[in-house]
Amino acid sequence: MTATLQALWDLAVGPFAEFAFMRRALVATLALSLSAAPLGVFLTLRRMSLLGDALSHAVLPGVAVAYMLFGLSLTAMAVGGVLAGLLAAALAGLISRFTQLKEDASLAAMYLVALALGVTLLARHGTQLDLLHILFGSALGVDSTGLLLVSGVASLSLLTLAAGYRGLVLETFDPVFLSACGHRSWVWQQGFLMLVVLNLVAGFQTLGTLMAVGLMMLPAVSARLWHDTLSAQLINASVQAALASLAGLLLSYHLDTPSGPTIIGCAGLLYVLSLLLSPSGWLPKLLKRPHRVG
Repeated sequence: MTATLQALWDLAVGPFAEFAFMRRALVATLALSLSAAPLGVFLTLRRMSLLGDALSHAVLPGVAVAYMLFGLSLTAMAVGGVLAGLLAAALAGLISRFTQLKEDASLAAMYLVALALGVTLLARHGTQLDLLHILFGSALGVDSTGLLLVSGVASLSLLTLAAGYRGLVLETFDPVFLSACGHRSWVWQQGFLMLVVLNLVAGFQTLGTLMAVGLMMLPAVSARLWHDTLSAQLINASVQAALASLAGLLLSYHLDTPSGPTIIGCAGLLYVLSLLLSPSGWLPKLLKRPHRVG
């Protein structure tokens, strides 16, 4: 029994107790789980699930330009990513306002162009290792500066969500009523999009620009299968994201796999389990289906 407990300790706790880089990676991903996953819940409720994916690609040109000018400076790349993401969201809104294109169509066009431009710039002015690091991240390579960035963005996001929770809920479910109360709906929407961009930029070092949206959206989609109330969905999404982060880091360490894709793979596994086992999932519906006699 003692040998079994020791083996479990070595597998689950040993890497975090022994290595500082594992502890930094755990804190960073848990911070992202607390801030990004609730934003994903609001995106799904707004039927804007693909917006997160579009914005995660849209930040890439800003990251690439900052890398060309300042090298692998996390601060510069973060600022460049935020500016690029906000610019892409603003341009998509202007295009949808002054043309016949819907906002989702203009965002799709913007993120494809942004992704192609960002990859081209990185491939031309950086090494293949730099390109892979920016696209797919490295949670195990988070340094003190990166940890401060992630924790700062997570703290700001949680405080902002707490302060503006009522208005954000109203803007999500009944923007007409919010406008009738004297509030400008577009202010809430733009503020929400700014939080999404900040969290995507904070997550690009740990999960990469292509993977950061996974920790935002997969737990949020899974949470909707388990609960009908908003508060329960927010908590469930953060818990699932935290479990995926913990499991992904351990698997990445023991199996020597890329940390970002492994974390998102664990979130995907939790989503599949939710599809099967949640109250609105496949298995409960199969068990409730009446059997025909004769």
